[in-house]
Amino acid sequence: MLKSLLLLFLLSPLFCFPQLKITGKVVNLNDKKPIADASVFLNNASVGNKSAGDGSFTLTNVRPGQYDLIVSVVGYETFSRTVTLVNNNLVLPEIGLLPKTIELNEVKVKPNLDWGKYYDMFKRQFLGTSANAAQCKILNPDLLDFEYDAKTRILQASSYDFLEIENKALGYKIKYKLNQFTYNNNKGFLYYDGISVFEDLPGSSAKIRKWKKKRQTAYLGSPMHFLRSIITNQLLQEGFEVLRLIRKPNPEYKGGPFDDKNKYIQTLIRQPLDVNAFAKRTDQPGLFALGFNDCLYIMYNKRASSNPDIYRSLDMDKSNFATSIATLDEHEAYAFFDNNGIVHNPRSIIFEGDWTSYRFAEMLPVDYEPIVPAK
Repeated sequence: MLKSLLLLFLLSPLFCFPQLKITGKVVNLNDKKPIADASVFLNNASVGNKSAGDGSFTLTNVRPGQYDLIVSVVGYETFSRTVTLVNNNLVLPEIGLLPKTIELNEVKVKPNLDWGKYYDMFKRQFLGTSANAAQCKILNPDLLDFEYDAKTRILQASSYDFLEIENKALGYKIKYKLNQFTYNNNKGFLYYDGISVFEDLPGSSAKIRKWKKKRQTAYLGSPMHFLRSIITNQLLQEGFEVLRLIRKPNPEYKGGPFDDKNKYIQTLIRQPLDVNAFAKRTDQPGLFALGFNDCLYIMYNKRASSNPDIYRSLDMDKSNFATSIATLDEHEAYAFFDNNGIVHNPRSIIFEGDWTSYRFAEMLPVDYEPIVPAK
């Protein structure tokens, strides 16, 4: 479907996003009886509710965007549907849940003597090693299952139910069902995905103010901030500058631990790119596309870089700004994202530089609203 989208110029002035509402009803798929107390939430967002006695539910204060709506309740298969809100409230057709059947002979317990070692590796890559990560705790890690290939040095993980993660740095309690986690220790490649819902931790007024400031810090300069700034055509005002980075394979690079040559011959084009050179609207409301040749060299001039090595061989004469490099996967023509600044085909784009330090401990709900400075 995405490949057939018509791409249009952004032509975007400032956007004003209304707060919208989603309503629907949850029933048993077999007998059509209403299901009460089902958890209904938007994946990776802070919007959620329970279904009433008649199966009905209402989600309020929904920011426009594309979401995965999740319905979960004990005894039934988890339901997921992609929904898009632009300017109007959404009334969903009846949601039928399929009763879950468990075959006892399918349940297998596999002892893992190295579970603790794999869990430590998982925590470092999943939560991160930042100051925020030090204040993150997985309350029920026993739900995790690990597989490790010693030859390829690839760690894979998943959870068979929702992890409960407490982030005391940002003030969130997150329920997270880890569908897939892959870390390639040889290549430094990390990928994970899952479904989650965010709740605010209780706290004093002083704590809440502190959490809001830390959330703002996590947001500023992030991929979410960058993509939202594209939509509003406010890249420069928000502190971003985008250059074109041309990469060619270095024929002298042999690889291996003792090769100190650069993998690529890199040329940085100093002329800043116009937003329409790499971003477009699509003909699907609320959906946008990143498309470009070579790489995007993205600088955020309101924070110093945590990864100065990214300047190596580029002969940069600019200040040491927070810098990331974005590259499209060779099998993808575009990375599609929505009003919330969330990429919907995340395997389509690869980040290097400062953005690689962003882990779950810095994760914000997709409907996060930043603090607007007083004028």
